[in-house]
Amino acid sequence: MKLAENEFLKYMSKFEKNPFEIVLHGESHLIGSGKPAFSVVFHKTPEINELLTSTSIALGKAYMDGDIEIKGELYDALNLFLGQMGEFSTDRKKLKKLIFTSGSKKNQKKEVSSHYDIGNDFYRLWLDETMSYSCGYFGNNTDTLYDAQCNKINRTLQKLHLEEGMSLCDIGCGWGFLLIQAAKQYKVHGVGITLSEEQKKEFERRIREENLEEYLTVKLLDYRDLPDVGQKFDRIVSIGMVEHVGRQNYREFMQCVKDALKPGGIFLLHYISALLEYPGDAWIKKYIFPGGVIPSLREIINIAGELRFYTLDVESWRRHYNKTLLCWNDNFQKHRDQVVKMFDEKFARMWELYLCACAATFMNGIIDLHQIVFINGVNNELPMVRWY
Repeated sequence: MKLAENEFLKYMSKFEKNPFEIVLHGESHLIGSGKPAFSVVFHKTPEINELLTSTSIALGKAYMDGDIEIKGELYDALNLFLGQMGEFSTDRKKLKKLIFTSGSKKNQKKEVSSHYDIGNDFYRLWLDETMSYSCGYFGNNTDTLYDAQCNKINRTLQKLHLEEGMSLCDIGCGWGFLLIQAAKQYKVHGVGITLSEEQKKEFERRIREENLEEYLTVKLLDYRDLPDVGQKFDRIVSIGMVEHVGRQNYREFMQCVKDALKPGGIFLLHYISALLEYPGDAWIKKYIFPGGVIPSLREIINIAGELRFYTLDVESWRRHYNKTLLCWNDNFQKHRDQVVKMFDEKFARMWELYLCACAATFMNGIIDLHQIVFINGVNNELPMVRWY
């Protein structure tokens, strides 16, 4: 056996928690002890220096390039393997420019556009009819993805304690389903802000289609410019957006929300969270979400307290996001041939890896999803119970 193959197998031997099989040049090698839970065929041996620089990038790129073949379901293998991400190598010095990107307005618009402006037709293939690209809420086992996204919106709007005529701002509004439902159900006046031109275009079309021009507007706007709009909102919501802000900007983000929110107003923050403050996964940053950083629950709560945001409610949706991602992957697989035609095979493998890997990391508790309800100062007029 070649030296490179020996080094590779030695490196991989530390991932022994759940035994699995590695097949190299037709030869089987067992990692761990016991019956292998899954098999991985390596058509090309990863370079050891690449694994040491970033295990995530080395293995992720190998899968994208077709150098790795999983026998069985990709999610099942990742669910067993990614519980050991603490063993991954990441050379932060070598990857400094990738891991720690600029938090400037110009760069963050570029990063957001690189993901969300791929094209509405692409996202329409595998999202549900609401075009919701965030965690759904599965009230029972029979809920479809559409049901879960409607549940998510209804539950979120209930937490905002909306009343007719109120003003609501959605920071990172996506394709606008939340604001559309808020306007239809509660007759509130909503403003959505996004950095994605594709999302803005589609949201504006939906506003016209629903005849909600009287109630809703959408702006291509950075959150840092929100206080300059000159409007104070009764309610502010942000779903799946703070992950793009960057650790250096969390306090500024929260301060901008406070400056745009009326005293006693409710701010609901829905975001992917972590137990501790990590800089983020290198493969995700390189190929999926440039500049993305997942905040810990405690750092957001700490900043909120310093700004006199009172924490009213915290709810974990971790397993709901696992199920949401698996639904997305099911839809993605049904339309995989169309994705390949739109882009290519490498792109399709990259996205299925992203969806399945994220589902596995939620299931393993590596990341979480939290909804937090904050009050801007003291508000004794709200119900004393969880009204929703």
